[in-house]
Formats: sequence, C-alpha cells, structure tokens
Amino acid sequence: MKHRLMAVIAGLLIAFPLGLSQIPTAEAQQVKQIRWATSAVGSAGHRAKVALMAMLNREMPDYSITVLPTPGALATVRGYATNQFDGYYGADIAFRELATDSGRFRGFAAQMQREPVQSFWAYTMEVGLGVRAADRERYSGWGDLRGRPVFSGPAPWDVRAQLERAMETLEVGHRYVELDLGLAASSLAERNIDAFIIYSTGESNPAPWVNEAMTATDVAALNPSEAEIAKLRAAGLDVVEVDGSVFRNARVDKVVLVPFFYGFHVGLEVPEEDVYRMLMTIEANAAELAQSDSAFRQIAADMVGIQRRGVAASVDSVKVHPGLARYLREKGAWDDAWNDRIASR
Repeated sequence: MKHRLMAVIAGLLIAFPLGLSQIPTAEAQQVKQIRWATSAVGSAGHRAKVALMAMLNREMPDYSITVLPTPGALATVRGYATNQFDGYYGADIAFRELATDSGRFRGFAAQMQREPVQSFWAYTMEVGLGVRAADRERYSGWGDLRGRPVFSGPAPWDVRAQLERAMETLEVGHRYVELDLGLAASSLAERNIDAFIIYSTGESNPAPWVNEAMTATDVAALNPSEAEIAKLRAAGLDVVEVDGSVFRNARVDKVVLVPFFYGFHVGLEVPEEDVYRMLMTIEANAAELAQSDSAFRQIAADMVGIQRRGVAASVDSVKVHPGLARYLREKGAWDDAWNDRIASR
C-alpha cells in the first residue's frame, strides 16, 4: 500500500512539477479565449486595444484576451467574417460598405462565413481638409475643391473612406492623388495637390503625420460652409467642431470635422450576459483607460452617449449585439426603432 501511494505521488509530481498548488482547477479550465484583432503595431487602434485588453484580462478572469495586430482595421473585419479572429476593430464606415457591397468590400459577401455585429464603440475619429494657408481666403467651402487634386488619405484607410463619403455627399468631384504620407506637405507646397486630409482621434489627438505636415508647410484648415454643414447633417452625417489649438497651425479658432465611430467588437459567440458585463466593466474603469490612452477620454466623459451615437450611426448597416442592446436599455438610451436590429442566432 505504501509503495502504491508513493507511486501516485510520484506521478502527480511528474504531471505537475511546480507543485500540487499548480494543478489546474475546473474554473481555470473554463477560461474562454478571445483572439482579438486590431490594426498594426504603433497605430492608434493597436495602442488602445492593448490598454483595453490589460484591463479586461484583469477584471474578467474568466476570459483571456490576446491582441492580434493586422495591417489595418479592414483586415480585422474581413478576418472575423472568415473565422480567422474572435474579435475585430470595426468602424461604422466599414460596416456601411460591407452592408452595401461597395467600396473596399465590393464582392466580399461571397467569402463571408458569419456576419459581424456591433458590441462596443470606443471613440470617434474626425476627418476634414487642409489647404495652403496662402490660398485659404480663396475658398468659401469644400465645394471650391471640385476638379482639384486632393490627397484624401491612403486608399485602404477608413479615414479616407469617410472623407470621400462626405465629399461625395457635397458633390465635390475632386481628383484623387495617392501619396506617401511623408510627401503630403511637400506636394501641397509644390502645388501638386491643393488639399489633403486632416484628422484627429477623440476630438483631441491629430495623427502624428498630420501635425508634422502642418508644421512642415503653411497649412490652414478648410471648413465646410454653413450650407454644406447643413447638407451633411441632412444626409445623416454628424459634424463636430474641434478647437483649432488641437492642430498645429490650423489658423482657425474651430476646425469643422466629420466624425465616424471606431469600436472593438465581438460577435454572437460571446453571450449577451458577457458582453453586457464587459460594457459595465469598461464603464467602471473608463477613467483608468483614459489615463492609459487619451483616445478613451470620450467614454470616460460619456460612455453611454458614445455607445448610443455609435449605434445610431451604424444600425442600418450592422446589427446590434444583444449585450449592447441590454446595456443601452438599462441606461435609458435605447431607441425602440432599433428593436428589429438586435442580432440573434
């Protein structure tokens, strides 16, 4: 009997060499893995997702989140739809193109194995235009760029898709010029282009290359006219004013930009209760997230408002995770007109 007991103990030590306290518990074995894709290392999306992951892994120990960088947000939506990832980094403009089989998602529907849903909106990005400061007084609005060469951003990027959508709404039939980001300032100065995209995150943080370009040459923000602002809003596009000091040398007190929404989403594979709990956890820790990454300042200031605005901007294109619907209902921010847009299996 003694020899048999010693053999059992020896077997346990071989199986668990770090000690009996390390034997996996039933709870540990039930930890759910999420492979959450985001944009490239060094991007705003990757930086924000790492901060979010660290907090959620700590506060929700029944989940283990791994951040997977990809070439961009577009790749994460495609990857989720083709079963490569469990979570994705999706913008309302991308969901719109996916729903309408247009733009960067044209022809993609045949490859889809599951449909994305919206579950958490993290922050806005806001797009606008910069022109040569010397020419600023010649423009009364964006419409004066009709027929002119414009760098509206790298072809695959969501910021370009949103700016092109706004310009199309205003019937600004410009000539798109594709450039390396580092050439935007010199191209403007040399009159190879007459305008380029400027944009910020969370109404406070311009892209580094934008500020560098606005420092390297004399650039002024070009705001749409009052009539153009009204037309954008009538078409369902939001418009915000960002303090001119946010940008370097904007040369206006307020920069008028067109926002769109970015979120870190999961699908119906994550249950309603868990998404609801995730949203409550994010709300409770929003101030910490904002300290980790200023992109989260908007949810720290108004978590519910950002979720409601994100849903309103995208609900016609992508269905709402029932966990997000429950969260907004309990916060008194759900619109019953969205009831038929709640996702289900």
